[in-house]
Amino acid sequence: MTKRRIDHVGVMVKNIDASISFYTEIIGFELKGRTPHTNGIIELAFLGFGGSDETELELIQGYNDNLPSEGKVHHFAVTVTDVHAEFERLKQLEVTFIDEGITVLPNGYQYFFVSGPDGERIELFQR
Repeated sequence: MTKRRIDHVGVMVKNIDASISFYTEIIGFELKGRTPHTNGIIELAFLGFGGSDETELELIQGYNDNLPSEGKVHHFAVTVTDVHAEFERLKQLEVTFIDEGITVLPNGYQYFFVSGPDGERIELFQR
């Protein structure tokens, strides 16, 4: 198995511009990138600190605007070196897939989701 780390945590937001302003101006994150999703509805923003490859915060607008007052963490992502090999490996195990295939974003990032034991969403993610 390849070396792994938590890649990012996805947080659903109602207004991505306001959230980017808050996290950059108030909390001190740096905006590392912003991209539309291939579905044409969702917009993503990735934030981090110091230009490093540490765990990032992913802001997700357009997935679900009915957020509880305390907000909602959508998923956490684990970095993999070969998302296609990981997809095939997990297909051989007793894993519940949320996605039927691998999604490729306009910036080249690739991912798919599986469910954890309690329904939590886990993204296997390749940059």
